[in-house]
Amino acid sequence: MSALPVVDTRQDMRLVPAALACWLAALAGLLLGWWAAVAAGLASAVVAGLVLWRARERPRVREAAAVLLALGLLAAGPVAWRIRDAQEDGLRAVAAEGPPAALRVVVAERPKPVRSAGYADRQAGARSVVLAADVLTASVDGRPVPSSGRVLLLAPVAQWASLLPGQEVSVTGPLMPPRGSDLTVAVLSVRGPPGEPGPAPWWQRAAAGLRTGLHDLCQVLPDEPAGLLPGLVLGDTSALSPRVEQEFVTAGLAHLTAVSGGNLAVVCGAVLLLLRLLRLGPRLSATAAGTCLAGFLVLVGPEPSVLRAGVMAAVALLALALGRRGSALPALAFAVCVLVVADPAMATDFGFALSVCATAGLVLLAPRWAGALVRRGVPPGFAEGLAIPLAAFLVTAPVLAGMAGSVSLVSVLTNILAAPVVAPATVLGVLATLTGPWWPGAGKILVHLADPEARWLITVARHGARAPGAVVTWPGGWTGGLLAAAVLGGLVLAARHRRVRLLMAVLVVGVLLVFVPVKVLAPGWPPQNWAAVECDVGQGDAIVLATATPGRAIVVDTGPEPGPVDECLNRLGVDRIPLLVLSHLHADHIGGLTSVFDGRAVGAIAVGPGRAPEWAWRQVAAEAARQAVPLVELSPGEHLDWPGLSLDVLGPRYVPSRSPGQQDGTTINNSSVVLRAKTPAGRLLLTGDVELAAQADLLADITDLRAEVLKVPHHGSRYSLPSFLAAVEPRVALVSVGAGNTYGHPNKSTLDTLTALGARVTRTDLDGDTAVVPDPAGPAIARRGEPRGPPRP
Repeated sequence: MSALPVVDTRQDMRLVPAALACWLAALAGLLLGWWAAVAAGLASAVVAGLVLWRARERPRVREAAAVLLALGLLAAGPVAWRIRDAQEDGLRAVAAEGPPAALRVVVAERPKPVRSAGYADRQAGARSVVLAADVLTASVDGRPVPSSGRVLLLAPVAQWASLLPGQEVSVTGPLMPPRGSDLTVAVLSVRGPPGEPGPAPWWQRAAAGLRTGLHDLCQVLPDEPAGLLPGLVLGDTSALSPRVEQEFVTAGLAHLTAVSGGNLAVVCGAVLLLLRLLRLGPRLSATAAGTCLAGFLVLVGPEPSVLRAGVMAAVALLALALGRRGSALPALAFAVCVLVVADPAMATDFGFALSVCATAGLVLLAPRWAGALVRRGVPPGFAEGLAIPLAAFLVTAPVLAGMAGSVSLVSVLTNILAAPVVAPATVLGVLATLTGPWWPGAGKILVHLADPEARWLITVARHGARAPGAVVTWPGGWTGGLLAAAVLGGLVLAARHRRVRLLMAVLVVGVLLVFVPVKVLAPGWPPQNWAAVECDVGQGDAIVLATATPGRAIVVDTGPEPGPVDECLNRLGVDRIPLLVLSHLHADHIGGLTSVFDGRAVGAIAVGPGRAPEWAWRQVAAEAARQAVPLVELSPGEHLDWPGLSLDVLGPRYVPSRSPGQQDGTTINNSSVVLRAKTPAGRLLLTGDVELAAQADLLADITDLRAEVLKVPHHGSRYSLPSFLAAVEPRVALVSVGAGNTYGHPNKSTLDTLTALGARVTRTDLDGDTAVVPDPAGPAIARRGEPRGPPRP
């Protein structure tokens, strides 16, 4: 019996202290002031000098100290000076006053769309873009201001989205102070088009043509894979479905749609493999891979995240091409030093921290764990496939926890399932990008070959995101990150002991046996004979009204984005929707429209008299045409009947102007369709987002507004008349509101008024999906997974 191969996992640590010192010095300078970078750099140099003096007979320690001395002096000098230039820049000094400025700048990055929280807004197209630019000349109020820093431009999407890095443009607008701790000196809000745009470099124009060509080729695929493939290949998520984007985040797969060292390593690694099969030497292979890397960096753009990924990928490829064991860690440390010195703003960038931590985890932990698994009889390929995502999760979880305030518990499993198809999809997408302009037929074939891989990734992300407890909330910021690091470190140390491992396994099995049957096998949801459910869709509305026919229900509004309303309908077992009512056309009510049609038959879409915002009306009309369902308008006085359910249209009493330019947000809210539903649980008054004027109209025109259940207007905002709430006399008040929203919803005075009227108030941000259930004493409330509650507090 042959012995198992022993993998040498030792690493050269000599450059690590220098990299950490340089990083920490830049971090201190950005957070505390340039003087902190000087102090940290000099402290590192002093420590290095002492080590050099004491460790005369230890050459490796002396080498590490020499590098630390050099990097300490570099941090105290050029790095600190760079931070000082940005912190004392002339534009930064005047930006807080908000004066008008005129700049001549060079575009540094491709414009990025500014997406709003609402899905409908995103589908309609972003209204603004943000792009970084380097200042050539600047004047404020007609006076020249010395500046050579970097500014952020907020500009209209229509005129600025096509700009390319390297173009010179003139801009005017009010200045704003920068946010965050980086090297940005000011933010400029631009209203008009770019002035006197210069030509872009030829390679940037060529890369833009290739990116556009890939999007055109992907039109032969269904919408979701067509939006995902450019994200996998180029990090371009402009066409990615918001539902898929959110599912990738929840499932811990968001890194696949951002260009990272993994993307670049896949592409360049494919080139290396091909050249190795042709028996070419390592030097020629490394040169060809480096050329491929440079071309790919130009293709995806020169953003800091891309450059960071390029350096990380070059590190991995260089170690692979040279065949030097143990060279990955010093190369990573060298890359950290180069990146921080070249751009000190990297020190506070979460993406930079994630890249460094992930690469370090793959270098230090994954080989050891894979070797340990192989020694225990696990096949080598499977051992590596398990060790790599586990190591990446362990070292990046503290950073992600501090950044997002949550931890994905399914990311290890989803990454294991996704890993086999990422490389083929990426390679096929790159080949399609390169061949499409010259041979469109071959490009389409390559895109079709990448379609199954993209569908598999979407399937993995969707099921991972729907898993119970997929994401666990966690304290955010530095405290949360350090706490997560302490917990994970403790678990790793404890797992080194056999008895502790056995105890942890028993605890995991116990948790699964207790919670999985409760959450998955017998969730107790929906409650029996439910009459209506207020779906938890975040900061928006979505209400489901049951009919007497199982699986058939009326839906009123669809929430701000797809996904939540789809999952709510799945939980309720709804597969037929005779009527889908959109109370009005704001994003938080129509954003999930497309997902309502997923696997369901919809009879018609009903709207009120409002046609604003204009883009939202066009989107709803286009979706109705695409799904081949009629689009009808509801008017006050109409009566609609289904078995076990009837609807009376009460409003709007005031019909707004059809001219979109004459309608603001309040006018659109007041044009909401108001319905009174008669159900086995009593009457429900569904009010959309009606505000003071519309509520007054209802009070004046309708003698009896009473309803046992009130869908509180406008997410419980302060724009509710106490007399209107008193006229309804609700026993239950449902508030659909998003957790942590910035609108101040629900308002305390509105909640106090409802409580004083004797209503039991529920909130989706606290209670989740909320069902109204018939009860002999009146309407009862059931929260998802909880027993029904009494009708009054």
